[in-house]
Amino acid sequence: AAGPARPRGVEPLARLVSARPMPLRELLLTLPNRPGALAGVARLLAKGRINLAAISVDSTTGRGRVRLVVSDPDRALSLLSAGGYEAEVREMMAVRLEDRAGSFLRVLETLAPAKINIQSVALLVVRDGNLPLVAFAANDLPRARRLLRRAGFTSTAAERLVSNADLLAAAPSIPGESVGLLL
Repeated sequence: AAGPARPRGVEPLARLVSARPMPLRELLLTLPNRPGALAGVARLLAKGRINLAAISVDSTTGRGRVRLVVSDPDRALSLLSAGGYEAEVREMMAVRLEDRAGSFLRVLETLAPAKINIQSVALLVVRDGNLPLVAFAANDLPRARRLLRRAGFTSTAAERLVSNADLLAAAPSIPGESVGLLL
């Protein structure tokens, strides 16, 4: 039997690699807003062979807020902690969108009436075929998943929440390096 019709512009995220899906997670760090601060984090993660699927940096006069989606968040968290950095972890979900104006708007219009607040958005380096993957964190992610499933963006059978490692396994590779972007 065919699954529910999907709204135009949004399709369920196809399972990429994992036999056992794990939640998609982002790391959040606050760094001093000065030259070299981000390089210190990048150096630490590169030494640990941690790959990057998405990064976002917002800065104020004295501090910078860094969000990273990496290949192995647990190991990255351990490396960062050992290096003297404080980081928090937040669960995200990913959706596959058509590469056209308004496709992410349809996701937002599904969540807003339910008072689900988007806390962060990451356009991921990896694509599913030729379609971009967008991950987001929200104040009520389990409810967001249910709403998006009900709205036809995903279905119980088709929904595949990929892990951080799955995203990097599907990312473009650099010859001689591991997959994804090595910080």
